[in-house]
Amino acid sequence: MIKYGLPLFAALALTFAVVKIVRSQPVHAKLTPPAAPPSAVYTSQVGAVGLAEAESENIAISLPVPGLVTRVDVKAGDHVRKGARLFSLDDRDLQAELALRQSSLALSESRFGKLAMSPRPEDLPPAEAKVRESEQLYQDAAVQLNLIESVRDKRAIRDEDLQRRRLAVKAAEARLDGAKAELALLKAGTWKPDLDVARAEVEEAHRQVERVEADLARLVVTAPIDGEILQCKVHPGEYAQAGPLAQPLILMGATARLNVRADIDEQDAWRVKSGAIATGTVRGNSGERLPLHFVRVEPYVIPKRNLTGDSTERVDTRVLQVIFALDRGARVYAGQQLDVFIDAGGQK
Repeated sequence: MIKYGLPLFAALALTFAVVKIVRSQPVHAKLTPPAAPPSAVYTSQVGAVGLAEAESENIAISLPVPGLVTRVDVKAGDHVRKGARLFSLDDRDLQAELALRQSSLALSESRFGKLAMSPRPEDLPPAEAKVRESEQLYQDAAVQLNLIESVRDKRAIRDEDLQRRRLAVKAAEARLDGAKAELALLKAGTWKPDLDVARAEVEEAHRQVERVEADLARLVVTAPIDGEILQCKVHPGEYAQAGPLAQPLILMGATARLNVRADIDEQDAWRVKSGAIATGTVRGNSGERLPLHFVRVEPYVIPKRNLTGDSTERVDTRVLQVIFALDRGARVYAGQQLDVFIDAGGQK
């Protein structure tokens, strides 16, 4: 038993261990991919990753000034016309300032109108009456002087009385000249420099109103072009920041026809010719090939930003961006990735 039993027991234990180890190994089922990978299209081609975008390029709507959002007039998917209201900011302080500036403008206009209409018809009769009164007083003083000067015997009058009568005539004459001058000044109307100053005050008040109206207009954000709202990340009650943002408040563009921005590795950039034909396939639907029409080449090579997530993908590289146009009606959404194959024209 010892001679044959112990080896037999060892053989059985080894067999049991091998069976358990084999059964404990995971079974990898042979699965077919949900979609076939994209295949070559041209004999000599350059592959690139493309991103669908609006024909006008994606426009990130921003603000010139920050403020509290009080009204949003659009949502994602809306088609808007150029100049249509997108959203508005709180404008209560500027509305109050506008009312103040408008009242100042009305006051300046009233002051200028008063000066421009001077003199009033009612102002002339009193001035003319004053001239006639001065004339009568002058004539009375002249008569009194003639009477005292007509006395033949100078001893009958005092020299003091004669001098007073003469001074009275001169004073009456001076009052008459002053009354005539005041009447002439009244008839001449407002002095031109005074009118110019009043007119300048009206213009300044008008500019103040325009400045406030311009500030109010900046609080209403409107569509710069005819297009579609791709994203709307702003809501009433939120505080909107000014300037470029990591997440645009509103993203829009002209989507009647989409373009594809293809990133070509700088090592293959020399193989792509202007006007080259290309074909694109949407991720997950490699069986449908979409014709792409050359639009232009962005002449500046930039660092790569559009990443696919592939473990073998190079990220420390620069790319040349080539713009292609999709046919109208292509079943592609803005922001969707495509695999782009560009005919290299036999170049190697």
